[in-house]
Amino acid sequence: MSHAVVRRPRARLDLIEAWSYVAGDSETAADRLLERIERALAMLSENPFAGRARPELAADLRSFPVGNYVLFYRPQRSGIELVRVLSGYRDIGPDDTR
Repeated sequence: MSHAVVRRPRARLDLIEAWSYVAGDSETAADRLLERIERALAMLSENPFAGRARPELAADLRSFPVGNYVLFYRPQRSGIELVRVLSGYRDIGPDDTR
């Protein structure tokens, strides 16, 4: 059975921003980053509890690092909902994951 990855609009924008930032130095590296993120999302859709629980941000939120970025997602009945993709260098608070 295929598991879904639902991307919230803000997460889609985060992915575009991450690609654009890395592409400023190398489009090839930016493409590789998105490929790594897609592989991680596929794995998480199959294993939604593989990421770290983040109750300090939201009751059902989890996170998973990919390079210098952190994927924030919620497990769903048939996969995951990607909420945000943020730089791991940021000081992330509850308002950042809505």
